[in-house]
Amino acid sequence: MERSQEESTQAAQAPVRPRRHSRQVTLRYAVDGEPRELKIGGGAPITVQSMTTGKTHDVENCLAEIKELADAGADVVRVAVPRPEDAEALKDIVHGATVPIVADIHFNHKYALKALEAGVAKVRINPGNIGKPEWEREVLLAAKERGTPIRIGVNGGSLEKDILDKYGYPRPEALFESAMRHVEACTRVGFEDIVISVKHSDVYFMIQSYRLLAEATDYPLHLGVTESGSLKTGPIKSSIGIGSLLADGIGDTIRVSLAADSVNEVRVGHQILKSLRLGRPGVNVIACPTCGRLAGDLFSVVDEVEEAVAARGFDKDLSVALMGCAVNGPGEAAGADLGVSLGRGRAHIFKRGETVGTVDQHEIADAVIQMIENWDEAAEGNSPGQ
Repeated sequence: MERSQEESTQAAQAPVRPRRHSRQVTLRYAVDGEPRELKIGGGAPITVQSMTTGKTHDVENCLAEIKELADAGADVVRVAVPRPEDAEALKDIVHGATVPIVADIHFNHKYALKALEAGVAKVRINPGNIGKPEWEREVLLAAKERGTPIRIGVNGGSLEKDILDKYGYPRPEALFESAMRHVEACTRVGFEDIVISVKHSDVYFMIQSYRLLAEATDYPLHLGVTESGSLKTGPIKSSIGIGSLLADGIGDTIRVSLAADSVNEVRVGHQILKSLRLGRPGVNVIACPTCGRLAGDLFSVVDEVEEAVAARGFDKDLSVALMGCAVNGPGEAAGADLGVSLGRGRAHIFKRGETVGTVDQHEIADAVIQMIENWDEAAEGNSPGQ
């Protein structure tokens, strides 16, 4: 089953994913003394964030973890600052990192001031525990003077007491009210270089909270399901919560919070973006769920291809469909950039809707990887999902 040239062209010109209009903030940092900038919002690519799990004052190990996250694809890394020694270490962390560093501040506004002095790219404050209004004002004025963005990071588990008393439970309206209270505090001092998050451990409430914000403001939004769980359950909750909003065009930066090695947060985050054809380029592997119609060992083929793609770190923006029978196989395979449709012991190979050959099953993975390596994006034009 082959697609016509016209059908292939129409697929290649599929509508761009919608994006909510938001104002833009700039994260400023330096690598080896060279100034750099990372844009969030305003149509900039959606960034993936993570957070270190080690102690920030252990500078050597903290920088090693930051490097590991950056190598995995983290665009921004946040570090916890719960102690005086953590605040003192921030200058060395900022100097040694290759990505923008965000200081995570709770309870003590003086640590936020220290973080700004250390040159962090952004400060996250928790409205539920930042303290007196005058303390918050002091932080905002210092951030304004330095041109450093602030994230107003509302959490369902740490709302202000009066708001929690009013609603009785961290409902979406409660998170929204907390966020807007502190947006007003920012605007009173003429500071609008802010990002907002309203994270909740309940996926449904998280989605509704962000939708309220998206309707009421044009500030960039940082998405996340807080306390989403382990590597088994967390990616599911995060994919539903973050993915639902991104599919509606809501969200400018994301973090997948997992009770696991933080590198997994980055990998899952990029996979969520990739599944929606958002974010940085990369190979998106599509595989059928298999059933009694399966005409070969698709499981091993999918494993081989996914492992090879991950190992090589391809930055080519391609969709690869690995299909197991003649029902949906030819159609799905033909609808991807590269496709495979299994038969009895052999498979048809498709390239942009055209059959380009057949191979034995044990040759499928090698054939697909070779085609990816040899793919010339300039010559082939945009991918079907773009």
